[in-house]
Amino acid sequence: MAVVPAPTLIPDDVPVSLWRDAWYRLKRNRLAVFGLVIVIILALTALLGPSLTPYDFLAQNLEARNQVPSLAHLFGTDDLGRDVFSRVVYGTRTAFMVAVVVTAIALVIGTTLGAIAGFFGGLFDSVIMWLTDVTMSVPNLLLVVVINASLKTPIAQWMETRYLATLNPFYRETIWIDFFLVFGSMALISWPPYARLVRAQVLSIRSRPYITAARALGLSDIIILMRYVVPNALGPLIVSVSAGLGTAMVLESAFSFLGVGVNPPTPSWGNMVSDGLRVWQHYPHLLAAPAAVLGLASVAFSFLGDGLNDALNPRGNK
Repeated sequence: MAVVPAPTLIPDDVPVSLWRDAWYRLKRNRLAVFGLVIVIILALTALLGPSLTPYDFLAQNLEARNQVPSLAHLFGTDDLGRDVFSRVVYGTRTAFMVAVVVTAIALVIGTTLGAIAGFFGGLFDSVIMWLTDVTMSVPNLLLVVVINASLKTPIAQWMETRYLATLNPFYRETIWIDFFLVFGSMALISWPPYARLVRAQVLSIRSRPYITAARALGLSDIIILMRYVVPNALGPLIVSVSAGLGTAMVLESAFSFLGVGVNPPTPSWGNMVSDGLRVWQHYPHLLAAPAAVLGLASVAFSFLGDGLNDALNPRGNK
């Protein structure tokens, strides 16, 4: 008689916590595990990949222009003979750096404003929610274009002036202008969802008995907010951050595709897709490689976000 294996359960003698239960539920979700594995691979690629690629992402070889994928060039070469695989790998670093920095800035702004609006209410709530509504009503692309068009030239002129005064080559690195404008403009359009989410969580938490007890003990509002309110709102916020990282990657690629994000020669999946789109009928690999990686990253973050939502909010799925 065949022996049926017993189902995997958490041992009774092991203390159960919210995070342990969430990790257990997450491991049982195959799509979430798939998304987590892809995200880890992409993160390691962003961290270590550029130092392991066989070619420099800027190295040109005009004798090897527009080659199809092969063992020598896994994703082929572009019209300047640059290795597409190396550029896609470096583009992973660009996408991850933009996504992490933008999400971190938006998270700090959104969490701070949302917590203040939800906890103190009154005028604070009215002003912050008005600012949130105004920000969300402005088209994202329009705001990014206006910021880039109005600030890029003055910043470039200032950096050129500093270079002439100091002869420091750092001021000739115009890529920092692109990153500064991308970080700032994307953070400005990304914080409102975090503010709304945190405000909703704080509104439901501030009337809990342990908040009343903390006030009875004489703790200040700031201590209560930082020690008891915000930590208890982290569950839904983690889910939102996971989805926000994927959204930030797609937005950065979209803005780079339109020419208002990270500009060449720095590799970005967006500007690589833009370049490949011009010649895709003759050299489809130039479009397929960055588009496929971007699509895989977007799907992975989507699966991971859904899995985290199921793991951290099990009652919402019943």
